[in-house]
Amino acid sequence: MSELVDIAIIGGGINGCGIARDAAGRGLRVVLLEKDDLASATSSASTKLIHGGLRYLEYYAFRLVRESLIEREVLLRAAPHIIHPMRFVLPHHEGLRPAWLLRLGLYLYDHLGGRETLPGTRSLDLRQDPAGRPLKSRYSKAFEYSDCRVDDARLVVLSAMDAAERGAAIHTRTELLAGYRDRDHWQLDIVDNRTNRHDRISARVLVNAGGPWVAEILEKRLGERQHKPVRLVKGSHIVVPRLYGDGDADSERAYIFQGGDGRIVFAIPYERDFTLIGTTDIDYDGDPGAPFISSDETDYLCSAANEYLQHRIAPKDVVRTFSGVRPLYDDGASTAQAATRDYVLDRNGAEDEAPLLTVYGGKITTFRRLAEHAMTLIGDCFPNMGPAWTRDAPLPGGDFPVDELEALATRIGEVHPSCPPERAQRFARSYGTRSFALLEGLTSDAGWGRSFGGDLTEREIRYLMSREWAQTAEDVVWRRSKLGYRMSRDEVAALDRWMAQQASVLAHA
Repeated sequence: MSELVDIAIIGGGINGCGIARDAAGRGLRVVLLEKDDLASATSSASTKLIHGGLRYLEYYAFRLVRESLIEREVLLRAAPHIIHPMRFVLPHHEGLRPAWLLRLGLYLYDHLGGRETLPGTRSLDLRQDPAGRPLKSRYSKAFEYSDCRVDDARLVVLSAMDAAERGAAIHTRTELLAGYRDRDHWQLDIVDNRTNRHDRISARVLVNAGGPWVAEILEKRLGERQHKPVRLVKGSHIVVPRLYGDGDADSERAYIFQGGDGRIVFAIPYERDFTLIGTTDIDYDGDPGAPFISSDETDYLCSAANEYLQHRIAPKDVVRTFSGVRPLYDDGASTAQAATRDYVLDRNGAEDEAPLLTVYGGKITTFRRLAEHAMTLIGDCFPNMGPAWTRDAPLPGGDFPVDELEALATRIGEVHPSCPPERAQRFARSYGTRSFALLEGLTSDAGWGRSFGGDLTEREIRYLMSREWAQTAEDVVWRRSKLGYRMSRDEVAALDRWMAQQASVLAHA
């Protein structure tokens, strides 16, 4: 890795992988360094939504909402296997936001972004509409609108895959130790955290997409002054057994609960048998790599759901929690909730020095546009690079029409009769058309290999290890999939031991 590359990117979250993808597709030599697994921090701890951000309208963030709404449909077309349309129900609560204000906000939401695919807003009589069944009887009026849900960690992995297939070098478990400018390029000292092997990379441009570690990378690893303020905000979620619906169409609705404190909380159908509830917004000053939900946050999310839903929950009902730290640009907002979710890109370096581009803030929905803007800011360094290209390009596995997911699952089963229908559905929703690469050569049940529980087989694990950088059971059961919800601790531990053995065999081959 001693040769000079065009761009080195620090951080394997959604922004780092999005920039790597865009740059590699323009013909640039790219290397990405991630100290852990892809999407191992903030990018796998989101509310799992591709959305315009209805509540951002209250802060007059019209440009951000418009960009997000446009990107919502761009990303839906690019990844229809992992991004799916969903209807969101917003019950009207007397004494909180008035109905006229909600109507106005939703009118803007429908028209700001040039909506093409998703259905628009409608008013609901909850006493007559099936959407009212899960709610307490005192709620009689609601508004229903469209957004999308996403498998956030897979979105990161697919972006990294696309970058790699276009020539980028993706190095996970590889950490930046120190970097310095050497006139017209950067020298980066790095270490492989698995083998403790040290190496050096030279790059014409350095991109700091370190997420919640962005300031630490600047000040401690690069010796650079931080030009923009960062506000770390923790968002926590709880997962409980499914609170409404029986697998029918009604169970695919999400609900938005307005709190008396001005916040909103989502309740979203999740992994078929569960409901995801979140998020909180709390200023954070701890270790960005080890956030956890507090008992107060759990109580808050349970109370928010209990205010609206007939099915009451308590902390004892929670089956899993997750928290992430958002590295927001600090715009001086009085509360964490009000802090901007927009991104800020900062380029520094004298005219004759190698540039450093630092990424602040951003949200999953706008990662592709952030990457385009990043390439514009450093475009003068690469006068021969190709044009912007990602707007109409599918992510790996997403090269099929938005409305043909079920047809894809059927085709998987027809081509590979040993693939059970539920597994074919899961593969279609995880791998899209790449399912056929995973299943290549499968001719009988024996071809699946060892079963690890939770529907995981040796064939799938080997694919994830060889194509998607998976190295541990956690990589597989919580990021490449969510099958950890269907596996015991012993099964996960056995998978971890097996993967470690396989990695050792490959290392000594």
